[in-house]
Amino acid sequence: MSGAERAAEVAAKLASLRECLDATGAAAICLRGIDWFAWVTAGGSSAVLHTMETGVAEVLVTRGDAVILTDEIEAARLREEEVPTGFTFHVTPWAQVELRARYVLGVAGEGLVLSDRPHGIEQPLPNALRQRRLVLVDSEQARYRLLGRQAAEAMTETMRAARPEWTEYELAGAGAAALWRRGIHPALVLAAGERRMPAYRHPTPSHEPIGSRAMLVFCARKHGLYANLTRFVSFGSAPQEQTALMEVEATGLATVTPGKSLSAVYHAFAAAYNHADRQQAINEHHQGGITGYLAREIVATPSTATELEEGMAFAFNPSFAGLKIEDTFLLGPQGLDNLTLDPQWPAVTVHGRQRPLWLETHSW
Repeated sequence: MSGAERAAEVAAKLASLRECLDATGAAAICLRGIDWFAWVTAGGSSAVLHTMETGVAEVLVTRGDAVILTDEIEAARLREEEVPTGFTFHVTPWAQVELRARYVLGVAGEGLVLSDRPHGIEQPLPNALRQRRLVLVDSEQARYRLLGRQAAEAMTETMRAARPEWTEYELAGAGAAALWRRGIHPALVLAAGERRMPAYRHPTPSHEPIGSRAMLVFCARKHGLYANLTRFVSFGSAPQEQTALMEVEATGLATVTPGKSLSAVYHAFAAAYNHADRQQAINEHHQGGITGYLAREIVATPSTATELEEGMAFAFNPSFAGLKIEDTFLLGPQGLDNLTLDPQWPAVTVHGRQRPLWLETHSW
């Protein structure tokens, strides 16, 4: 993305925030989360400790200014590497963190401050603004497509290299390394071998050898966006149950159309599980939902009324015990576009859509 394209995206987002100020009568908006920082800066990162929801900088937006609030440790790097034009900086000593809060109060005066993570008497962001973030503009979609392709290539590289004697730690480590080589943060890497795979829906890696088959899961973050995907390798023949799970997924994905609610997708999955005689499967794991600047912005439930729109991204993950299918899709004029499709990965066409098979290898 060119500097001009990034500047245009930032300008449009700041305009949206100022429209929110006018609509609510608030004096300022303070964005503290790593997710909102990435959104408003068109892909910048405030993350240092990656397990935190908040980073080393905040963004304070008023009708006349957009200010990066940070300390002396971070300011130079953020200016040079993360923050595009369109922002000023307010830098405080690292040992006087209270000065940042005082600055926000001083700017707002007696006025209301809105925030994604409110402090004190601050108020939450309105739902309309949160919904606005879910609909990705063209430049965001372009970044997402590149991320999805790179994350899928990292997955293929890792699973092709996997061996039965590898531990789950080694599999996860190889996956994380493949992502980092592409400049992608491995926000989540799950790995399970033949014993633990059917036992747990979220198998954090262990010291056990993977054995005859393995699952690898990525939530891969770059420019603030998340590419989510799951793949399996089998050192021998793959299980036949994957066909039934693909049919469940196809029913849910067919429901993802503009104007439908996210709850409608949930109910489609529930009906598909019933048809597959797996009625309890929907209670054993969430089905995923809208993705973007969080691995899951909104998870589909029986009552999630969020209306689906073109420009939204989705990551659903229907599952049986020991089986899961997951990719990241973008909803466009022609329907769902799979961002994490790697042409080098074995696939089958299911209801007109390429879906991943298990990678079968006989390398022992």
